[in-house]
Amino acid sequence: MIRPAHVLAAASALALPAHSFAANVEIEAEGPVIELDIFESVTVAPDMATIGAGVTTEAPTAVEALRMNSAEMVKVINRIKALGIAEKDIQTTGINLNARYDYDREGKRQIFRGYQVSNRVSVKLRKIEDTGKVLDALVAAGATDLSGPSFSIESDDAAKDAARERAIERAGERAQAYAAMLGYDGAKVLSISEAIQSRGPMPEAAMKRSSADMVAAAPPVQPGMVATGVSISVTYELLNDEASVSE
Repeated sequence: MIRPAHVLAAASALALPAHSFAANVEIEAEGPVIELDIFESVTVAPDMATIGAGVTTEAPTAVEALRMNSAEMVKVINRIKALGIAEKDIQTTGINLNARYDYDREGKRQIFRGYQVSNRVSVKLRKIEDTGKVLDALVAAGATDLSGPSFSIESDDAAKDAARERAIERAGERAQAYAAMLGYDGAKVLSISEAIQSRGPMPEAAMKRSSADMVAAAPPVQPGMVATGVSISVTYELLNDEASVSE
């Protein structure tokens, strides 16, 4: 949008890290000022898959339920490690203990039936071609529910650089078009700010295991593509003299 000649801009040309700060400075502009918001994304093949695996157990007492669950979860975690997955890629995401009740409709009251314990871990797979095999192995090891896979890329720096370059190019082309439409010779960059965005397929809903034979073979897994991108805001001054700079 076109704004008056005086604008406030971040002191840094690019978005600063969360632990940094930006000071506001007033920029003098003789010509009209235009602010452009541009989003650009790049799709790339994923190189990492994340899955969730858990065990849920029930017992008459909380202590018994927790002990049973711990024993079963140790089997699952040992199986994960046996598949060659490093400990740093296995993370506990939640341990829950809840009392369980049945509702007696005739007596209109809750009847205590025991305790339920669930324990879940998140697992990063750096060989995404093994995702189906790992899911199959986890069910065989005793996992009672699975979630995922969610695909991503470990480092998207190169992809974001490509998206950033495209965004700057688009912003410059649009600023030039505005300058031409309004009778100016060019546009000069006054400030740039950036917001980083990552997008990709949402994880599949959790899959409950009804029996140890639910997965008879490794399930087929298609990683597809994931997207990553940047959103930039560029402020231009429209110029109408020999010193105009086109960005």
